[in-house]
Amino acid sequence: MRALPILLAGALALTVAACDRGAATDKAAPASAFNHDLPEDVSGYYIPTTAVQVGAWRLHHLFLGQVPDFIAWREGDRTAGFAPIMMEFEATDAPAGAEKARRTRLIPTAYDVTEDRVRFQARSRELGAVSFEGRLDQGALATARRNLGDRGVVLTGRLKVGDRTFDGVSLRWWAGD
Repeated sequence: MRALPILLAGALALTVAACDRGAATDKAAPASAFNHDLPEDVSGYYIPTTAVQVGAWRLHHLFLGQVPDFIAWREGDRTAGFAPIMMEFEATDAPAGAEKARRTRLIPTAYDVTEDRVRFQARSRELGAVSFEGRLDQGALATARRNLGDRGVVLTGRLKVGDRTFDGVSLRWWAGD
């Protein structure tokens, strides 16, 4: 008779532990989801040459960090609100006279960045699933870097936001502040 309460307590503990494991869906993606092969520095802000808008949100920029940023991220050294590749959208429904527009920064759930290709995936509370796949033009990037940014297109690709697809998205390079 004494064994029954002990068995029930043990079964309850196992059930609770199983529920806790199943509820933990907000874990970081495995390191294999984050790939880079960058012999050259491609860091900077990539700004759309024409507006890309989804509802009240407009693509503001795609950011690429330096090679050490990618290495640190892949090894698990992550700071909240920062990643070696991020995408930022700006709200266009700000009240008249507002000094700063509201922005949402997308931290990747996966990426694959090489000297000629950029792939990015993220999930946003405001926008849902977001992905970008583009081709990086190293010659145009070198020219933009020499000129400290210019209007030339250095990255072109396809942006998907929720159920919307934007083909031919073109971005220019800017070093930032």
